[in-house]
Order: sequence, then structure tokens, then C-alpha cells
Amino acid sequence: MSELKAKPATGKLGVLVVGCGAVTTTFMTGVLMARKGLAKPVGSMTQYDRIRVGQGADKKYLKYNEIVPIADLNDIVFGTWDVYPANAYEAAINAEVLKEKDINPVREELEAIKPMPAAFDHNYAKRLDGDNVKTGTRWELVEQLREDIRNFKAANNCERVVVLWAASTEVYVPVDEKVHYHLADLEAAMKADDKEHIAPSMCYAYAALTEGAPFIMGAPNTTVDFPAMWELAENTKMPIAGKDFKTGQTLVKSGFAPIIGTRCLGLSGWFSTNILGNRDGLVLDEPANFRTKEVSKLSTLESILVPEEQPDLYTNYYHKVRINYYPPRNDNKEGWDNIDIFGWMGYPMQIKINFLCRDSILAAPLCLDLVLLSDLAARAGRYGTQRFLSFFLKSPMHDYTKDEVPVNHLFQQYVMLKNAIREMGGYQADELID
Repeated sequence: MSELKAKPATGKLGVLVVGCGAVTTTFMTGVLMARKGLAKPVGSMTQYDRIRVGQGADKKYLKYNEIVPIADLNDIVFGTWDVYPANAYEAAINAEVLKEKDINPVREELEAIKPMPAAFDHNYAKRLDGDNVKTGTRWELVEQLREDIRNFKAANNCERVVVLWAASTEVYVPVDEKVHYHLADLEAAMKADDKEHIAPSMCYAYAALTEGAPFIMGAPNTTVDFPAMWELAENTKMPIAGKDFKTGQTLVKSGFAPIIGTRCLGLSGWFSTNILGNRDGLVLDEPANFRTKEVSKLSTLESILVPEEQPDLYTNYYHKVRINYYPPRNDNKEGWDNIDIFGWMGYPMQIKINFLCRDSILAAPLCLDLVLLSDLAARAGRYGTQRFLSFFLKSPMHDYTKDEVPVNHLFQQYVMLKNAIREMGGYQADELID
């Protein structure tokens, strides 16, 4: 073991979440309940997983906080922005994810979390219509958000802050080289109030990074997935991660597709459909917003089952993704996968997977892990795109300008995660992705 690479997690960690809906309130309530010993943070890698460090006689299996200095749950202070003014308790009740009896023990703490006015543009989420919003040009919104971060940090005596997007999916913004490739062009577009190329989420990311806060994109938005933001992250020496929480169907896909590939079975088609009825489903019912999600969900298979590597098995398979808004389900999402495969001598077979999941229950532990590990990365001096966090994300960020292929294979992503923890803990990264 060499010297520990990360600075200690001293003082309070501010966690500022964009959006105070189902995911955010489930995340906050779970952390606050866990602090009181009233609930278990099940699903959180940082709280449960063990990683091998050392080899041979020196081999040990340790929890993350035994390898690296991870912030303690007791040191987290929550804040949020939202287009609706309801406090976190009201929002948690309205979300109808958790039972009232599981929210009430932390009611006072949740009631104290009142959303700051959001940087919002109705054109980016036409199904939302709240009035707790900021006004101004894109650049003025950035300045207001920066002030929010500074004020929150001072008011809550936080040593560090992490900003997490857990709000709705925005309308798809294609990357435009004239605006999104160079930081100077991005800033000029913000100052010119270019609403077409500058989504509200980009204002949050810019504000976070310039205020020394890591930024995590939990939706499939373009927000930090372009060179100008990578440049800003390099300049500010801040970690960025994205995009889109890998909760239900894509988790299944990134874990099950390797079975097909490892077993050298062929794939004819993979049809995925989802039904959900929460605010996310409402927003995704708008075709322009669904386009953003579709791009994210479609990218998973193509880097796991690669036609060029196995033309007999993976040429011309048909991959289709659908999301259907169905209010009766609320947050209880249902993911159906129909997989048409073929085996020996080309004979067809089928696999059906029906995942009856709870979207926010799966997303909450991801929020916790992404926040704690981004904060850790910042203290370890890691900045720019944090590829080791792709384990938690549906559409991992990668440098497409250099034809980098993202790693979508769940077990390869897990190796990347373990190696990063080892390195930041002063151990050797000793697993390979072949």
C-alpha cells in the first residue's frame, strides 16, 4: 500500500439537488432515517459493498470507508431547487413513493428543506408548470445559482458542496460545435441568452463547477456531455459525472447482455418497453423529451454486443426502446424486455424479463453513492469526467471527439469502480478490463 490519495472528509458536506420530486425526497428521507437508525440504506455500494485490496497473504475485503475517507451520513446537509415551492416533506407525501409512517419520523428535518427558485425554461419541460422560478438571461441565471450555492454553503457551515441533478429530462439538445466545443463559445452563448443551445441544466452545471462543486447529471440531458464543459471541469479541477441514473431496465440490460455475449449466443432483436406514471413519466410523454431518454437507453447494447467483433452473432439485430406514461402506476415502473436470441445452427430462442421496480427506491442509493464518490474524487484531486462512476449511469460520458467507446458492460464498469477506490485508498489498481 502506498500513501492515501484523498484528503480527509472533514466538516459538513452540502448536497444540493436540482428537483425536489420523487427521487430527491426518497433519497433525502432515506438518508435522514438511516442517520436515526430507523431504516437501512439498502442498495448503496458505499454503505454495503466490500472490495478486495492486496493480494495473496495481504488480501483483505474492506468496506469503502475502510479504504478511502468517505463523508459520513451524519455530515450531509441537504438543499434543493424546484419549480414547485412545496417543502421536502410535502413533496415526499405528494410523490407517494414512501408511506407516511416512513416519512413522519424525519418530518421536521424535511419541512426545513424549502426549495430555492429553480432556473427553469418551460420550453425544455412543457409538461411542468411551477411558479417557483428565477427570471433572467441564461448568464443571469448562472450568477443567481452561483449565489445560491455560496449562500447555502455559508448558512449551513459546509466545507464542501456537491450538486446533483435529479430533475426531469429536458428536451434533447444536439451538440453544436459552434457553441459546445469551446468554453469561450459556451460563455458567449450564455451571455447572449441563446435559449436554443443553452439548456437550464447547463446553467446549474456551470454554476456548480465555478463554485468548486462537483456536478452529477442524473438525467439523460446533454448538460455536461460536451467539450466546453469538459474544459470548464479541467479549469476548475472539478469532477463531473453523467448521465442518467441506471435504475431499472438499463441495469438489467447492462447485466444481462454480457450473459449473451459471454456465452457466444446470437441476438436477433431486443425490444424494451416501460410504463410509469410519476412526474418523470409525464415529462417523457412529450416526444422531444423522450428523444433525450431514447438516445441514452439505446446506447447500452451497442458497446456490449459489437457487430464488428462477432459478425456471425450481432450483425443487424433490432433494438427498440419505448416509454409509456401510465398514471395508475405512479412511481412503480414496469420494464418489459423481449429478447430474441439464436443458438446452435441458428435456432431461435426467446427470453422475457419483467422487472416490476420502484424507480425512486432504485435511484435513491445511486444518488447517495454518486454524491459521496464525487466528493471523494474531488478530495483525491480527480477532475473532469469520472469514468469510474459509469457503473451507476445509463449512458456513460466518454470523449466521442476522439472516438472513445464507452464501457457499458456492468461487470467491466464494476472493475473500473473498484480500481478507482483502490487507487484513491493508496492501493494498487490490480484488475484488468480485457
